[in-house]
Amino acid sequence: MKTKITGHDVIALGFRQGKWMKDAIAHINENELEGDAMNSYLEQFKSPDPIALHAKSVDFSINIKAENEEEKDNVAKVINSMQTLMKTPTLVDGAIMPDACPAGPDGTIPVGGVAVAKNAIHPGMHSADICCSVMLTDFGKADPKDILDAAHASTHFGPGGRDRDSQFQFPKALLDAFESNYFLSDGNMLQIARSHLGTQGDGNHFLFVGTSKKTGNTMMVTHHGSRGPGARLYSKGMKIAERYRKELSPETKKQNAWIPFDTEEGQSYWDALQIIRDWTKKNHEVLHDAVAQNLEIDIDNRYWNEHNFVFKDGDLFYHAKGATPLDARFMPDITGPRLIPLNMSEPVLIVEGSTTKTNLGFAPHGAGRNVSRTQHRKSKTGTIMQIFKEETRGIDARFFSKEIDITELPSAYKNAKTVRAQMDEFGLGTVIDEVMPYGSIMAGDWQKNAPWKIKREKRKRNK
Repeated sequence: MKTKITGHDVIALGFRQGKWMKDAIAHINENELEGDAMNSYLEQFKSPDPIALHAKSVDFSINIKAENEEEKDNVAKVINSMQTLMKTPTLVDGAIMPDACPAGPDGTIPVGGVAVAKNAIHPGMHSADICCSVMLTDFGKADPKDILDAAHASTHFGPGGRDRDSQFQFPKALLDAFESNYFLSDGNMLQIARSHLGTQGDGNHFLFVGTSKKTGNTMMVTHHGSRGPGARLYSKGMKIAERYRKELSPETKKQNAWIPFDTEEGQSYWDALQIIRDWTKKNHEVLHDAVAQNLEIDIDNRYWNEHNFVFKDGDLFYHAKGATPLDARFMPDITGPRLIPLNMSEPVLIVEGSTTKTNLGFAPHGAGRNVSRTQHRKSKTGTIMQIFKEETRGIDARFFSKEIDITELPSAYKNAKTVRAQMDEFGLGTVIDEVMPYGSIMAGDWQKNAPWKIKREKRKRNK
């Protein structure tokens, strides 16, 4: 009786373990294949030679410079991380913006980074906050306080979503799109997509009200991404990208794994990104529309742009991790100029610009950070209220959780004048108007009184 072949035998012949192996071994044993016949059958399962990293970093444009000692360390870390990143085999070009700051271990695309890949989508290069974006609505001569108050009454910051009684209507066309996509059609995804519509999350996301420097009109700007649906898509994308990384390029860092676009999964993931983009745009719109409806006022104008997304041009995929698209080819629904927020006490910049060899069609997305939240918190002296009053003098700054987060105050960010000066120096867009600050809303330190903490403290008291 012929000895049955095992997985160890197949691996010894130079094949990598995979889902295919179980069925292949069964086929070989059932048909008693051996010698040339077995080798010929196994040939179809031979993995291609691993794709090696670039021997040296692909050149990238540096649109940033250190203006002081504090910034030197930040800029050095950003450049070093980009140099490692640009050895990823799919990448052909890249750039960093004046608001760049590290976003993870060496080789991770920095915030304020652009990485151009050929025929590949890198989920780690758009991160979990897919389609983080900004939308502006011009409310004409409405009173800024009325707009901010109405917005405060209708928005939602912090974790989780809206309860069933306060949810916005989910458009049928959007529901159909979710249900038609492999990545988005599971029940939990749909449930979260419904409850998170009209929510803004936490961190640096905000709702900003101000007046146009040019017209005096009152304008509202929201900043947030795709919330739970985007985070879930990112997790699914990273798992598939990791499978391809192990098969195609084990030397590539895990955070830079990719999904080949010319695969069924690549096409489906690209389609899912576009649906999440539509969801995020609607996420902004419902909040802006609620303010107009509650105050029974007309909307004069509206436009938006993402600054954390993947943009396609032919077989090239531009991964913008915190970079504002200037080039119209990157925005299929462009209706106006672009928006670059800085911090709650500075204007939101309204910009236009053209593509150059060094900007790759992008501008900064904001002011960025020179130090981490923890470092910033340690650097402050005085009480939280003293720091808050000093840094928000003259503006109506609110925290939705009623707990001040000093790591979102103006001093936590890069100097706005420096970012603007470097935009001019490196040709990163022209400011055509500014939304001068009246007030803003952010999540605040919601974890201080998080429900789980309150329950824990209650249990301690009851012991």
